[in-house]
Amino acid sequence: MKARYMLFLSAGTMLALAGCSNKGKDNKSQAGAPEKVEVAEVVADSVVIHKKYPATLRAADMVDLMARVNGALLTQNFNPGDKVKKGQVLFTIEDTRYRDAVAQAESQLATAKSTYEYASKNYAALNKALESDAVAQIQVLDAKSAMEQARASVVNSTAALQSARTTLGYCTVRAPFDGEMSVGTYSEGAYIAGEGAAQKLATIFDNSVLNAEFYIDDASYLRSFTNENGRSKINYDSVPMSFDEKLPHNYYGKLVYIAPDVDTSTGTLHVRAKVKNPYGELRDGMYTTISLPMKLDPNAILVKDASISTDQLGKFVYVVNDSNRVVYTPIKTGAMANDSMRVVTSGLSRGDRYVTRALLKVRPGMEIKPVLTE
Repeated sequence: MKARYMLFLSAGTMLALAGCSNKGKDNKSQAGAPEKVEVAEVVADSVVIHKKYPATLRAADMVDLMARVNGALLTQNFNPGDKVKKGQVLFTIEDTRYRDAVAQAESQLATAKSTYEYASKNYAALNKALESDAVAQIQVLDAKSAMEQARASVVNSTAALQSARTTLGYCTVRAPFDGEMSVGTYSEGAYIAGEGAAQKLATIFDNSVLNAEFYIDDASYLRSFTNENGRSKINYDSVPMSFDEKLPHNYYGKLVYIAPDVDTSTGTLHVRAKVKNPYGELRDGMYTTISLPMKLDPNAILVKDASISTDQLGKFVYVVNDSNRVVYTPIKTGAMANDSMRVVTSGLSRGDRYVTRALLKVRPGMEIKPVLTE
């Protein structure tokens, strides 16, 4: 009985060992199978090459509101940061002396007109009397002279009245256009001496449209703007702009100005792009980066930017050779294209396969099973 039990036990143990042996062979076979890795083919396409430049945004319209009269500041009719309309009264300055000056000028003009009316009638009468020799020629000449002086006095008095009214108008400061207000320089009640030298009251900004001001080197200007090859396909009306902090909306500038001269001290040209600000997110003085289209490359080598890695030697990608093995391949890169693609200037050729995902799992020399993606 004991012998039979030992026989059964031996047979069972052998079967178990055989099963474990086969299972180990299966695991080893699965572990040795090449891992599936997503790859893509290097493509060549026609792309516009951009070059980035730092730029500063400036309000298309920005005006310092100045006081040009003397007097106390009576009212400031806005709060800092308010949006105001063209023609809206922003400041009023004490105007008593200037109203008096207008009244005096009006009186002087009335006197001058009355004098001229009398002188002209007197001259007409004497001139008629001269026909019957009732008066001397000298009297007519004196009357004509008096009339001309009276006419000149009317002209001078009219100009003086206009000047007085203009100065009186300076006591009310209005918005020259729709815009946003800065902080006022003076508090209500402060005395302002603006006649001798105009005094700044505040600044109004029209941020609905801004200018991106930047500078390009003369070599870039010669390579791009003087070369007609491919320029017809470059859109200078929609130049991409970016900011250090991503904004809720995308912004594009329209190239509107290239300086006619080169600054000899820097070797650069002043360039301006106009950008609309419909959401009010942009402000005068903000910094931005302009991606200026420079030239058209009809056969640019492109790879997905996310597939490019960096080490101490520079940029590289993992290329998959004809044996489906991973090859470490150094590359040199250029500008971005089509949002997610990167131009490669050396290291790759059209049709090469490269790893797009699982970059941390692959290593040079590793055999993989490539899965081609677009």
